[in-house]
Amino acid sequence: MNSPDNSFLASFIKIDKKNTAPVYVQVAQQIINAIQRGILSAGTALPGSRPLSKLLQLHRNTVVAAYDELASQGWIEIKPNKGSFVVQPKREKPQSFSPLNTSTLNYPQQTGFHFYQPHHLTPPYETTKASYTFNDGQPDIRLLSVSNLSRWYTAAMKRKSVVKQSFSLQESSIYEKQLCNYLNATRGFHISSKNILTTRSTDMSLYLISQLLIQPGDIVLVGTPSYFSANMIFHQAGAQIKTIPVDENGLDVEYIRQNFQKNSIRCLYCTPHRHYPTTATLSAERRLELTTLARDYGFAIIEDDFDYDFQYDTFPMVPMATADTYGMIIYLGRFGQSLLPAFQTGFVIAPEHLILAAKNYRQMIDKQGDFILEHALAEMIYEGEIHRLLKKSVKTYKERRDLFCEQLEATFGKLLQWEKPNGGLAVWINFTLPVSLVQLAQEAQKNDLDLPKYLLYQDQKTCGLRLGFGHLNEEEIPEVISRLKKAYDAVI
Repeated sequence: MNSPDNSFLASFIKIDKKNTAPVYVQVAQQIINAIQRGILSAGTALPGSRPLSKLLQLHRNTVVAAYDELASQGWIEIKPNKGSFVVQPKREKPQSFSPLNTSTLNYPQQTGFHFYQPHHLTPPYETTKASYTFNDGQPDIRLLSVSNLSRWYTAAMKRKSVVKQSFSLQESSIYEKQLCNYLNATRGFHISSKNILTTRSTDMSLYLISQLLIQPGDIVLVGTPSYFSANMIFHQAGAQIKTIPVDENGLDVEYIRQNFQKNSIRCLYCTPHRHYPTTATLSAERRLELTTLARDYGFAIIEDDFDYDFQYDTFPMVPMATADTYGMIIYLGRFGQSLLPAFQTGFVIAPEHLILAAKNYRQMIDKQGDFILEHALAEMIYEGEIHRLLKKSVKTYKERRDLFCEQLEATFGKLLQWEKPNGGLAVWINFTLPVSLVQLAQEAQKNDLDLPKYLLYQDQKTCGLRLGFGHLNEEEIPEVISRLKKAYDAVI
């Protein structure tokens, strides 16, 4: 007959085949539960691996792995030739060095010392309980198969070579090499892994570059209106931000020539493919003028191509950096926009010596990185999975853009001025009759619609919104525009 402990374990341990946790982990967790509840007391001898495996109808190696897990956590002690015995882990109360009775004190809400609070770094993002919300042009994660993405990540994590390489620092990773191949094939580059730096986001890329490029007091040019996150980064670096006009052809390059002198500008930040937030494309003529002016005036161009992949009606213009023979352009991009946000990465393309300096800087703030994710992305590029996902998503987003524009026309008519963008995931609208955008956002909240403040652009000349449509499906698009119109009517 079975001993009492064996009979108990047989009734206590239940294996759930639907549980994603490995079987040996389930066995270990249930034994830990019994120890914590005092059912298995310290000194209790557990059954051998063979009897327990037979009792639970499991492979003996599974039971051995469960015992090893318990031993590694300090719940049992395995004595050779004697057996496995329960050990009650010691839970010693930490000693206090304070003479005060700290049990009645709360953790302080403020520091007892002064520190610099940068107001320009106050995040514009807010939480909301509204059923519907706008953003500045983000993809719809509902279009993705999470199981497929987890399959790629899990496959990369199981490779011993990947785990081993994650502990060693290499000049270039497999991901950087595959990303170079991808960009050379899709964006007209002719680069090697020495010219690329991968980061966790485009904002991180811009932060690294700003730390290397900008000194306090340096003049940085941006379009008006401009990307709020980039402005925050430049402010943090101590830059003097100067704005230049933007029209339907993009940045006004002639304005730079008329209002600035040579060698007075440190760099210019632009999003030429689709200016943020207005979505205006920098014309080919102005691109040539800008690169020539940068060479003559001695300033760097930071070309941020954050939504290059989403192009609908025409072929995209190749990046300005592909024709840069003087080393004046730093190219920033985002890879994996058709994936979950956690799978998206940023990258920097620049001359080799700048990339080397940026990699050294990255080592200080992100030495570990995410080697497993990068290996998974490298395999997705190599196997063509990225191309397939992007092709499917572009078709869907084009249909959503068309529906969004149709609903704007039908609902607002001449109350708005806007152009259908040839790509991207957002539409820039201007109100024909200026209204208070703050009041509009407040009225939208009353209609269960969130209109975040970072989408609002208002001054003496501008009364506009950047409205993302990518995250909205065919049923949601008419609903959010209808609610926006109700808010507008209330303000009027």
